[in-house]
Amino acid sequence: MAGPWDVVLRDEAALKQAAVVAVDAALLEGVLMRTDAEPNASEVVSYAPFTLLPSAVPRALFEQAYAVQRDFNLLVDAISRDKEFLERTLASTIKVDDFTARLFRIHQQVLEEGLAQSVFLGINRSDYMFDCGAASPPALKQIEINTIAASFGGLASRTAAVHGRVLRVLGKPEEAARLLPNDPAHGLAMGIAKAWELYGSPSAVVMFLVEEAQRNIFDQRCVENKLWDRNIRVIRRRFRDVYEQGSLDGSRRLYVDGQEVAVVYYREGYVPSNYSQQNWEARLLLERSRAVKCPDIATQLAGTKKVQQELSRPGMLEKLLPGHTEAVKRIRATFAGLYSLDLGEEGDQIAATAIASPERFVLKPQREGGGNNLYGEELRQVLERIKGSPERTSYILMDKIEPQPAVNYLLRARSPLKASKCISELGIFGVYVRQGTELVLNEAAGHLLRTKAVEHADGGVAAGVAVLDTPYLV
Repeated sequence: MAGPWDVVLRDEAALKQAAVVAVDAALLEGVLMRTDAEPNASEVVSYAPFTLLPSAVPRALFEQAYAVQRDFNLLVDAISRDKEFLERTLASTIKVDDFTARLFRIHQQVLEEGLAQSVFLGINRSDYMFDCGAASPPALKQIEINTIAASFGGLASRTAAVHGRVLRVLGKPEEAARLLPNDPAHGLAMGIAKAWELYGSPSAVVMFLVEEAQRNIFDQRCVENKLWDRNIRVIRRRFRDVYEQGSLDGSRRLYVDGQEVAVVYYREGYVPSNYSQQNWEARLLLERSRAVKCPDIATQLAGTKKVQQELSRPGMLEKLLPGHTEAVKRIRATFAGLYSLDLGEEGDQIAATAIASPERFVLKPQREGGGNNLYGEELRQVLERIKGSPERTSYILMDKIEPQPAVNYLLRARSPLKASKCISELGIFGVYVRQGTELVLNEAAGHLLRTKAVEHADGGVAAGVAVLDTPYLV
């Protein structure tokens, strides 16, 4: 199939000139990251890596991804409220995966004490690829849903303007005008603001819980600034600050540095390396509090790979979303094949199939943050090693999706300009707010397109593999 930029890609001199314009446009628009060398200072910054050209995305699949996002919001919320489902689904995982087990213990502890929190805020991002593997037309297939610290909503709000500039420089003004406006930062801030308002204490602050190394601060500042524009005070603190300065009063209101916290927005806390013993204690304090956590710990558990695999079992969606027949159909249409590696005959059979044909599958551990999945020979070796051991239950298997590669240029600081065969992943941001049992907000909040060279099997922008992109609908 001919791509929209085939003619442009033949003119190397024009592309070189466009790349210079593109980098300056990214700096002007604020598509920025701090450097590896100085992740906690903004004296020297660089542009976040991005594609030179926007990538072609099938319009029908793009619209399908938006149409199903509110259904996924409903589903994540339903899972987070279903104590028995989480307990049953994660039973085998928590025996072998210490990180999930510790999260689950906090979840149980908070439920036993009784929830102080009455307003719930979910910000998630559902990620998809376009599967061209079968002879049928391309299909939208979900890779995963991120329910904690889903990033790049801020920088994605600024990337389309950069690609618009590039297309105009390359003599494509009509195509530039067709790029869709996209403002996830606005949608994310709207959700946080709604939760803050429902918390009901005008002097309380929103706390961004942030990493020790804050390279991606500008992505967060995009959301933060929209809250300041609404006169909502924002503070940025790390787990260790919460451990040292956090406390609860008699009604379990959370105070940090003497300031009451209405909303805790996690941009940290999704991988084991984020936690020392002190950090685990800080997490428990936050979860016990009345503050609105985004996400609360049950919603973080709802995003685990084991839950994703369990949802694909026949009848499971119907149990979680009774009476939502159309939503269930829309959700199920996006599922790739997902398989349990629990001990027993079913797990034995699929492990043997994957060892025999590793190229057909992806092996996924219970981890967020990119760069953790196993493919091909590596997948075969790991499964051979753990096939008879309970350790295998800390993974799930998924059918490998076969996207159609396209040529693009990936712009990275201090990297030579060269054409690469690339594949893309589309993420749709979802935002919902629930007060008690009533859903008061449920929206799709914008999109994120990330693109990587085909030789990189796994990993996102923060992991240093994928780059920011803009969809060009075809």
